[in-house]
Amino acid sequence: MTRRFANLLGSRLLGSGLAGLGAAAALSGPAAATPLQDPYGTWTIQGENDAVSTQKGTSDQYYTSGLRIGWTSGTDNQPPAISNLNRLIWGDGVQRIALGLQQSIFTPRLTQINPPDPRDRPYAGVLLATANLISDTDTTRSVFGLQAGVLGSYAGGYQVQNGFHSLIGDTPNRGWSHQLPNQPVLQLQAMRTWRFPVVDAYGISVDLLPSVSAAGGDFRTYAQAGGTVRIGQGLDSDFGTPRISPGMDGTDAYKATRPFAWYAFAGVDGQAVAYDATLQGSTFRTGEPHVSKIWDVGEFEGGLALLYHGVRLAYTQTWQTQEFNGQRSGLFNFGSVVLSAKF
Repeated sequence: MTRRFANLLGSRLLGSGLAGLGAAAALSGPAAATPLQDPYGTWTIQGENDAVSTQKGTSDQYYTSGLRIGWTSGTDNQPPAISNLNRLIWGDGVQRIALGLQQSIFTPRLTQINPPDPRDRPYAGVLLATANLISDTDTTRSVFGLQAGVLGSYAGGYQVQNGFHSLIGDTPNRGWSHQLPNQPVLQLQAMRTWRFPVVDAYGISVDLLPSVSAAGGDFRTYAQAGGTVRIGQGLDSDFGTPRISPGMDGTDAYKATRPFAWYAFAGVDGQAVAYDATLQGSTFRTGEPHVSKIWDVGEFEGGLALLYHGVRLAYTQTWQTQEFNGQRSGLFNFGSVVLSAKF
């Protein structure tokens, strides 16, 4: 598949995904009640790393590190232009805006050889600024977002990874001189999550969080569908835990509906991937490191979230099927820790 055809297919996938989101929005109808207002902004820091794995000796391979800092506004206090745009896209709902900065780092499995194995995932760093419009009803969360940044050495992947290795006295990875070249990244994404209560008995609740999403641009073009089951107390405090995209993302927005809320969760999603720059190389150049992507990718995840007054702490372990032909067999997995606080 040529990159031109991949991008065309990606545009169609994105269009289909957005159309599906629009149809879902129409079918869901108005909420029976208005979600709780929340005047406080939320600050979030998040880290994802393959060093936290159920497999031995898998640190520093494939998706090896993700870092993110974000701010989410309180409800319904955006500038009129932003509020009107959010309402134009998603209709009536309790509105927030979320801004963030995130970095993702990718390496091959064998990081001590130089030059790297051409059949393995290329070295790549991605640095993105993000802006998301969030609209909530009692039973849905809808997100429309823009991501802009750079893929390549300007993203700082080499400096962050080998700088940390130097700090802890670990061996530096040797192939960063062969990382993917610099290119600008512009990405659009949309997502909807539903919240369906299932059981509420003896102070314990169970709910389901089905979700659909789509994204398209110079980083990764895909459509995704999945769902999460949760058990705990205060499940109406949020729509699940956040992820550094791609993946099922409950976002950083939450409002604890009781002094202490908690839940354990497990989920699964499937992605149809039309284009992935970190695997297939630059949108604009040929002849650089690349591998043949696998178009269908599955993920399984499980974890725990704790909410105490204005603070939320969550841990997620994610298992992922192969993303490219020749990837080492078995489910690749990584851990994610996220801490949020309201001010």
